[in-house]
Amino acid sequence: ILELEQRGQKRVRFGNEMEKLEKEVIRNCRLLQKAQMEKDYIELRSGRPPMFWIPLRVHAVWERMEVTLACTVLASPPPQVTWYKNGAPIDLRLAPAGKYKIKNKFGMLTLQINSHQVGSESRTVSQTHNNHSSRIVSQTPFLLCFVVIFGFVFTFGNTVILTPPVQVEILYPFSCFTGELLQNSECHKLKYQDREASLTVSCAHKEDEGFYTIRVPSLDGFKEQTTYVFVRDAAAETPGAPGSPLNVKCHDVNKDCLILSWVAPSDNGGSPILGYFIERCVAGSEEWVPCNDRPVKTCRYPVLGLTEGQTYQFQVKAVNKAGISHPSKTSAPVTTYDPSKEKRVTVIPYDEGRKIEIFKDDLEGHIKVPLPPTNVHASEVREDYVALAWDEPDPRGREPLNYYVEKSIVGSNSWQMVNLDTPVNSPRFALFDLVKGKSYCFRVRSVNKYGISEPSLPSEPITAGAKLATLPPPSQVLAFRDTKTSVVLQWDKLKDGLEPLGYYIYCRETGTEGWQTVNNKPVTCNEFTVPGLQPGKEYVFCVKSVSEAGLSESSPETDPIVVRPAIARPSTPRGFVLLSCGKSEMTIGWKPPKRQGGTKLLGYFLDQHDTSELDWHEVNIQPIPQRVYTVGNLKEGHLYEFRACAVNMAGVGEVSEPSDAFKCEEWTMPEPGPPYDVKFTEVRDSSLMLHWQAPLYTGAGPVTGYYVDVCEEGSEEWKQINKQPVATTHMKVSDLETGKCFIFRVRALNKAGIGPPSLPSDPVVAKTKPGTNEIELGVDEEGLIYMAFEAPEKNDSSEFIWSKDYEGPPDADRVRTEEKGNKSKLILTNPSEKDLGVYSVEVTDVDEDISASCTLTKEVIKLISGWNVDVLEKGEVRLWLEVEKLSPNAELHLIFNEKELQSTPTHKINFVKGKGLVELIIQNFCDDDKGMYTAQLQDGKAKNQFTLVLLDERKWKFTVELCSKKHLLSFIGPYFIENLRWKVTESCEVLLTCKVPCKIAWIFLDVLLNFSFSIILPALSASPLKIQPTEEGIKIYTDVKYYTDYMKTTWYHKEKQVESRDRLKAGSTMNQIWLHILNPTDADKGKYVLELFDGNDTHKLSTDLSGQGKLSQQHGRICLFPGRARVVQGLPDVATIMEDKTLCLTCCVSGDPYPEITWFKNEKVIVFKDRYKMDVKGTVVTITIEKVCNEDTGKYSIYVKNKYGSETGQVTISVYKHGEIPVGTDETTQVETVMRKPK
Repeated sequence: ILELEQRGQKRVRFGNEMEKLEKEVIRNCRLLQKAQMEKDYIELRSGRPPMFWIPLRVHAVWERMEVTLACTVLASPPPQVTWYKNGAPIDLRLAPAGKYKIKNKFGMLTLQINSHQVGSESRTVSQTHNNHSSRIVSQTPFLLCFVVIFGFVFTFGNTVILTPPVQVEILYPFSCFTGELLQNSECHKLKYQDREASLTVSCAHKEDEGFYTIRVPSLDGFKEQTTYVFVRDAAAETPGAPGSPLNVKCHDVNKDCLILSWVAPSDNGGSPILGYFIERCVAGSEEWVPCNDRPVKTCRYPVLGLTEGQTYQFQVKAVNKAGISHPSKTSAPVTTYDPSKEKRVTVIPYDEGRKIEIFKDDLEGHIKVPLPPTNVHASEVREDYVALAWDEPDPRGREPLNYYVEKSIVGSNSWQMVNLDTPVNSPRFALFDLVKGKSYCFRVRSVNKYGISEPSLPSEPITAGAKLATLPPPSQVLAFRDTKTSVVLQWDKLKDGLEPLGYYIYCRETGTEGWQTVNNKPVTCNEFTVPGLQPGKEYVFCVKSVSEAGLSESSPETDPIVVRPAIARPSTPRGFVLLSCGKSEMTIGWKPPKRQGGTKLLGYFLDQHDTSELDWHEVNIQPIPQRVYTVGNLKEGHLYEFRACAVNMAGVGEVSEPSDAFKCEEWTMPEPGPPYDVKFTEVRDSSLMLHWQAPLYTGAGPVTGYYVDVCEEGSEEWKQINKQPVATTHMKVSDLETGKCFIFRVRALNKAGIGPPSLPSDPVVAKTKPGTNEIELGVDEEGLIYMAFEAPEKNDSSEFIWSKDYEGPPDADRVRTEEKGNKSKLILTNPSEKDLGVYSVEVTDVDEDISASCTLTKEVIKLISGWNVDVLEKGEVRLWLEVEKLSPNAELHLIFNEKELQSTPTHKINFVKGKGLVELIIQNFCDDDKGMYTAQLQDGKAKNQFTLVLLDERKWKFTVELCSKKHLLSFIGPYFIENLRWKVTESCEVLLTCKVPCKIAWIFLDVLLNFSFSIILPALSASPLKIQPTEEGIKIYTDVKYYTDYMKTTWYHKEKQVESRDRLKAGSTMNQIWLHILNPTDADKGKYVLELFDGNDTHKLSTDLSGQGKLSQQHGRICLFPGRARVVQGLPDVATIMEDKTLCLTCCVSGDPYPEITWFKNEKVIVFKDRYKMDVKGTVVTITIEKVCNEDTGKYSIYVKNKYGSETGQVTISVYKHGEIPVGTDETTQVETVMRKPK
């Protein structure tokens, strides 16, 4: 009938009688339907998932006793209960009759087990579930599925405190798991105080690495958080030493021996691990005793010579060619004992708990001389040792037994006793130093105080020295996206039944060479989530297998993967709001999903529901791209609900909860409707930027402004932020309290008044998130201003949205954008004052806000004059530019081919801040000076850079001609450096001058003049010769007004022409002609003459060096200042010394002020440490080299320097071995270990 009514049909039968009956039936059906809905609603409100109020506990019972397990459960509706034994459900039909009895009385669950047998110990579990949830309670803790949320890293040996953000209203105990339930101990301290839980791990080791999970029970279930703790190796004492081993364990413990095992470290320090050293100590003491003299090559070793009943601890160190690692974590204390003792005792219980113990030793007292052992075999065969095992003779006898082991090479009949001096107390023994490749047989004799037994039967042939090979690396290593900071790795298990001890994982950022260790504790499964990666970075991974033989080779690298969240379906939309309403249509808006699934949202599907009907109806078939939609064909006065679901590349997400019921009634109010889509960007410590959309319903007039309200989360008190309305749909909110959570809403204003508030924004914490990037403002190589922003967290579908003054994108004619990877750059193509303002950028399709802004002001440095190139004098090039006046705090960085230049005599940099002048003067410009010059200027916040490229000869119109002796710089075509000018001299002569870089011809009234007028001028202007002391020696020079290459100059000493050589350097500049004498001696005394030839006449200038009053003579050398630094005495030319002796080189130095002293070996500075020492006592300088070796052979020199000069003393050292005769003994000096004071 209801269906007929819904279709608008009406049944007619027997007139009005039937019609009344139908109406009554319909009314009764509606009442029943309403009652059923109310019943379902009450059940839904009163429903709760199962919770074990009193859980199961562990029971220990006697054999054949009955046991009853009980627990209490709270749930509504009553749950279904299933009991499990060892993971299998208990079926009463399959169990023996009367074995189990199960009861459920008002939430009290009991399981009665009759006739409990020994060996039926089990793990019993009770599982309950109803329509809301399910719960499991167990007698033992169960393992969790771990998910990486965030990561901790701490260093080996340090203390770490894990404090998850636990916030619960009711105080409950909490649990921490690392695969097993953690309890308070010396190493683990669990603390709960002020609603904060913490786990403190003291003196952390690599064994403590792994996933840590905290579980907090509550009334509606459990809350969990998981983190991965990575323990980094402590810095090695020796650079390049390997990491420390881990997981040191003891096996097969006997009276005087045991087997020790460990796991190889993940880091070998850069070179292969050569082996391991084992140390032991008695528990409670700190005296560590080495157990092996040579490194053990595998991760397993038998330790002999222990004392029965003593408690020991062990530690292991790894060694490579660089050094020895830190010791591993000490093993658990282990006590040596006789494992066969329990087998030789029979216990007979009687009389309610009493027992009788019968010892086999008492029954075998008749045994005197022992029987031989049996079953001699090799329990372990390694490259370093062979471990033997055998069975004690049976019967053994009462007296304690010792054993002697004999060996024989296969094929020979001779037997050799191995342990004659040290009898073995246990049926275990390890043999070392066996010849590799040979086969041996072994036999054992028993011995007690009565005598020695016959030898046992020989063992099977055993070949020594078989090297244990490492396992192959895993194959098919694949990397998958997980979260924005983690990646999931999967790989195939090893084939042929090979079982590794675990796997080490390594990662490397693409473009780098160094591999980083992901885990220092091997993982045993073939899947791992790598945490702690940098968002947006590209990585590759590899995996190594870990075995007793060490680490395998690396697996093939994975394909590069960018760290980004895995693509998933989006979460549900939320926050539905009515934005406008007519008579038959409604405009609905909603908030986006909190999780977009790591990719772009393709749209939304919207459903509507008339509250007077049962069914929901689709509004759209194609996805709606925006979050505002107008729904038509509605009935006026009806109430409607809406729901939506989002869709992306991964599929359609879950359907949202229904919205509030909105009444379809036309809005006629004069005030504006609510603004919508209130969101925030640029969240920092005390500020954020708030954005919203204007209301769709404007009321009686246009919107004239907005008011913004704020309240703290958890409070209902709203406060208005702005006293005056803002006209824009954005506002910067400042002066927020850092760390607090706020909610915002917006109200619109028109001439009629203030409209209803918008839907509140999402809660936001006023705090700058770690890793937040800001916009970089700079100037590129072309001199254009740019703004760059990097967002490592962006997705593949994300876009950078730039805006100016928050009003929309900048003018496309004035800017251009460039994107590369995770970086976007906005470039101003024609900067002017029109471009000043606030530029902001926002990244789309991400779950968290990624945005920033910067303000472009007039502070950017203005360029007055670009780079200019001038030629000053011969071989000198001037590069200069001019900007506006700079402050005294301005900074300049001059970059040449990506290297910063410093001012030197050949490349002089002048920076005149008051004039804004940047100048670089290059002497002897050559091909090496060609390239890119960039001047980076910064004055406060203002900065800019200007680039000059000196590569294209046509572009810059000059070439560099490399002549045989000099570098000449010429522009294309002749030109004047200084124009022609004239003046009248004191002798009434007219002087014509000009400056040109080439040959010239003088013309008077169109007649060519044939004399060198331009050359006579500099020759006549030369000043008398002057003498100047320098750090290197003596400089003789004359000053000239003009010098050209066409004027010939010749130097003479004692009437002999001087040629330039090592100690004599002749040269000239534009205004000076000089002769430089380096390290002058007595031979350099005498008369010096400079001859100048101007083409017609010769002009001579002279000076006498030996007659100067300031000169002084020191040890055969001429010195203008007695205080010049010198090496006086002590160093021979050649010296020999025997190996392992101590070398002492002693000399005297002088100088005032006292000179700086530097020693060189083969022209490299000597660093004084270890074997090299230097001692300075007054003027005596001694260098000592202890235990000299062949590497110390070479050329040694001492260099002394002060402000007046410098000098070097040299000696060649030759080291010969013991018993050799040094070459040239008669001609060289043998250095003794005793230091000799120079004369």
